Amino acid sequence: MNIKRHIPNAITCLNLFSGCVAVWLAFNGDFAGALLAVLVAAVFDFCDGLAARLLKAYSAMGKELDSLADVISFGFAPGAMIFSVLSTAQAPEILKFAGFIIPAFSALRLAKFNLDERQTSSFIGLPVPANAIFWGGLVYAFAGFLAANWWFLLCLTLISAFLLVCEIPMFSLKVKGLSYRDNKIQYIFIGGCLALLAILRTKSVAFFIVWYVLFSIVLNLSKKKRHLK
Repeated sequence: MNIKRHIPNAITCLNLFSGCVAVWLAFNGDFAGALLAVLVAAVFDFCDGLAARLLKAYSAMGKELDSLADVISFGFAPGAMIFSVLSTAQAPEILKFAGFIIPAFSALRLAKFNLDERQTSSFIGLPVPANAIFWGGLVYAFAGFLAANWWFLLCLTLISAFLLVCEIPMFSLKVKGLSYRDNKIQYIFIGGCLALLAILRTKSVAFFIVWYVLFSIVLNLSKKKRHLK
């Protein structure tokens, strides 16, 4: 039996396991633990693709398994976080289920990504891991504020769902070597993240993703402006 072809799938299962832990922690109100579990899942999500490339162990099953794991780790987990925060808010009981809009739109996003041949070197719409990291960081740092201002949380939920399936191009963080010229966008983004980390410390995680979205929009506008000249 060729064991190495199963290594990427095993790593994907670790992503799924971490996502299940994140869901459990989120439902129990441990948002720091849930954020950590989502970050661990994101590491495994990166490593399974890397392992598949290095071992040349691509498979149709691996692609499907990856999407199924991502629905839990980066769809259901942030949905559980929003559900838990809304459960503590002074809002109509039914509104807490609005958190599950995120898993639904994450599934739509993943299905779209699997079929969209335009998303080989960049993304169209917000990737689900980035969205999950945003919610993990936001709920960890501002759970009390979000519960007190539940209407704001609902608005963010709808914006997040829109970003997952929108037609806004967003750059990839994959680097080509180490040269600044070939990776200018990635280096600028990382520099901005370091600045946010220095200013906001533990509250910076969600703002990394806000910076990513805004930077992507600015890049798109500048490209359109150049094309019009």
